[in-house]
Amino acid sequence: MRLLTTVLFLFVTSLVYAQEDLLEELEKQQGEQTDLTLQTFKGTRLINGHSVETKPGGALEFIISHRFGTLNSGSYNLWGLDASTIRLGLEYGITDRFGVGVGRSSLDKSFDGYLKYKLLHQASGAQPFPFTMTLLASAQYKTNKSGADEALSSRDRLSYAVQALLARKISSGFSLQLAPILVHRNAVDQDLFVNDLVALGIGGRARLTRSVSLHLEYYARLNEKEGNPNHDAIGVGIDIETGGHVFQLVFTNTLGMMERIFVAETNEDFFDGDIHFGFNITRTFQLSKKARQSGRDW
Repeated sequence: MRLLTTVLFLFVTSLVYAQEDLLEELEKQQGEQTDLTLQTFKGTRLINGHSVETKPGGALEFIISHRFGTLNSGSYNLWGLDASTIRLGLEYGITDRFGVGVGRSSLDKSFDGYLKYKLLHQASGAQPFPFTMTLLASAQYKTNKSGADEALSSRDRLSYAVQALLARKISSGFSLQLAPILVHRNAVDQDLFVNDLVALGIGGRARLTRSVSLHLEYYARLNEKEGNPNHDAIGVGIDIETGGHVFQLVFTNTLGMMERIFVAETNEDFFDGDIHFGFNITRTFQLSKKARQSGRDW
C-alpha cells in the first residue's frame, strides 16, 4: 500500500507539472502571435504605378484617373486644363491576396487587364518578415486607328508587363517601395527602342496628417537605346483619405496610366516643366459579407 501510494503520488505530481508546463507553453505561444503589417500604402496605386496593396476578398474598387495637359502650355490652354486624358478601371479582390483588374484609357484608346498576387506579407511577432512582396502581370491592347497606328496588326497592338513590388512600412508614417518591371512591346522602331524594356521603380509615402500623405515615384529605364526621345517617368502625389474614398492630386511628366505608356513611352521632361496635373479617385464597394465586416482596405 505504501508503494502504491508513493507511485500514485508521483504520477499525480508529474501530471500536475506537465499541465503547468503545457499551460505556460500555450500562454507563451498566445503572447507571440504573428501580426501582419496593414496599410503600407492607403491605395492600390502609388501614383502612376501600382503599390503592393491588394483589395480584400469581396471588395470592388472603382478607379477614375485624370491627366490634363502640361502646366507650361500657358494661360491660353488654362495651364493644361483644356486637354484631358482619362482612365476608368475596376479591381476586384478574389481573396485577400489575389485580385484582378481591368481598365480603359482614352490615350491610344487602350484597354488593359491585370492579375495581382500578394506573395509575401510584412509581419512582426512570432514569425516576423521584413517586407511585403506583390507580383503583377498585365496586358494592354491599343485600339487607336489613326496616324501611325492605323496599319498595326492585332498582334502589334499588344504589350505586356511583369513586375515585382517590394515594400516595407518602416513606421506608421513612412513606407518605401522598389518595383522592378519588364515591359514587352510586340512592335517598336528598332532603331530607337527595344522590345523588352527593363526599368526600376522607386517610390515612397510620408504621412503629413492623419488623412493626408505625400507620395513620390520614379521609374528609371535601364536598357533603353541611346538617342531615344523618351524620358524617365516622375510623379509627385498628395493623398487625401476620406472614408471609403482616396483622392490623390498628381503632378507627373507622363500621360500614361498603364505600364506600357508611363514606363516605356513617356516623351516629356519633368525638369523642363512638362508637368501634367491630374488626379486619381478610388471608391471601394464591399460586395461580400466578409468585406463588409472588415470595413477597411488592406
